[in-house]
Formats: sequence, C-alpha cells, structure tokens
Amino acid sequence: MTDAAKVLAGTKIVLLVDWPSRDVPDTLARSGFTVVSNDGPDEYNAYEVQGGEVRVRSVGQLPRRADLVYTHRPVDELTEIVDTAKALGAKAVWIQSGRDKTGAKDPRGCWLSQGESGKARTIVEGAGLTYIEAPYVADAVRSRSAPGAL
Repeated sequence: MTDAAKVLAGTKIVLLVDWPSRDVPDTLARSGFTVVSNDGPDEYNAYEVQGGEVRVRSVGQLPRRADLVYTHRPVDELTEIVDTAKALGAKAVWIQSGRDKTGAKDPRGCWLSQGESGKARTIVEGAGLTYIEAPYVADAVRSRSAPGAL
C-alpha cells in the first residue's frame, strides 16, 4: 500500500488550502470525506453532497480537526500551512503543484522541481507529518473504489 493510500485510508476530514479545479473538493466529497476549504482570507466552506450534487456551504471557520491538509499553494507558503495542519491534528500534508513535467499548468499535475520537492518534504517531515506530492489526489481517491484497488 502506498503512502497516499495509507493516508486516505485513515482520513475522514480534509482541509483544502486552495485547489486547482473543482474536481478536488467534489471528488473528495462524493467519496464520503468531510471537506472544508479555505477559499480566501477568513472564508471557509464545506463541500457536501446533497441530492446527488456537491453543494458549497459557508462554515465561517477552520474545522476543529483534520486528518489531512491538501494544498495547492506555493512551497514558500508551506510553513504556515504545516503549522495549521499540526494545530488541527493532521497526520499528513498533500501538496500539488498543478504543473506537468514540462512546468506547464495542468490541474492534475503533480510535478515539482527537485529543489521545491526537497524543500517541501523537509518542511512537512520536519514537523513530524507525512509528506505526499503525487499522485493527483482526485485520481488517488477514485482508485480506492476501483475494482482491485487496495
């Protein structure tokens, strides 16, 4: 079982700090996770499935706890995000660049330069948290329910 699969298996509540497309919160919510997103300064929303559709509801604050913090922010912002993850009791931080291996924008892209990857890993693991940068989180969530998935 990969680190990503292990983290998802132990996750119920996910805090999103930005995301590259609605595929991320929608897939997480449809898969049964409690999803709260920091959508701007002091703007927190829950993504919930109602009547077969993912609806957004303002919750006004961070959740009391989270198992996983997913971020689509620059590595330079990671220290503050990790501090939030620790304060919420998260066990892991999943970072996604939104770039493909050529550096072009790709909402499913997970490529980080070797330097960015090393810096991000050092920040996250230095805080005692599990670091994940790939695969694309929505694909990893979808694969959990695929036939033969671990």
